[in-house]
Amino acid sequence: MASHGLYIDSTPKEVSSAPGLHLITQNTPNGQATQILLEELESAYGTPFTTTVIDISTNEQKKEWFLRLNPNGRIPVVVDNTRSPPFPDHKFGFTDPLEKSEAEQWIFFWHGGGAPYQGNLNYFSRNSPENDFGIARFKNETLRVFGVLEIRLSGIYAADKQPRDYVVGVGKGKYSIADIKTWAWIKYWPTRFTQDEMKEFPYLLKWVERIAAREAVKLGIGEKYAKKSL
Repeated sequence: MASHGLYIDSTPKEVSSAPGLHLITQNTPNGQATQILLEELESAYGTPFTTTVIDISTNEQKKEWFLRLNPNGRIPVVVDNTRSPPFPDHKFGFTDPLEKSEAEQWIFFWHGGGAPYQGNLNYFSRNSPENDFGIARFKNETLRVFGVLEIRLSGIYAADKQPRDYVVGVGKGKYSIADIKTWAWIKYWPTRFTQDEMKEFPYLLKWVERIAAREAVKLGIGEKYAKKSL
């Protein structure tokens, strides 16, 4: 999140002059998670936002205008030029302390485990395809994480043994930021895994399809976020 006083002459006008929420992104898994959330929030509350799509392969995110907004030099960045809470409540989070804690745990689980494993699998598969050891390690670890989510969604160890629709929430669960963050990566499974490798995760695959069917999700990964020149 960025605030006023950080813009310079090289800051794109569509960023510095944005009337409210403005997203700086690229259509990667990390970018898509935020894109989907903002599309869901706009659908739920009618709060508009605008978007700048950059090309991280050109190191646009390492330029001074970007680093003033995010010193980490990574997408996505959300700028709030309104300086006011844009949403009356969080439809995609939780108020119950236990559910909130569970959501945080599953987000940390994916962000600290699943995303790095799958990200490294992608990296070695693209840039070092001869590195059989690295590819096998990260492929197996990604599959292991998929298995953890399969256990969760199948309900096999739940008290009621009932499958879940979503990762967090009582009963069958509630669609939340925990699903959004995780789904944005797992949906790419066909690029690295075969149908045979994924047959052990039927509930995970149903979860992928369930979230993909949401209209805001379709918008959040769609043409709107194709690469454009600044």
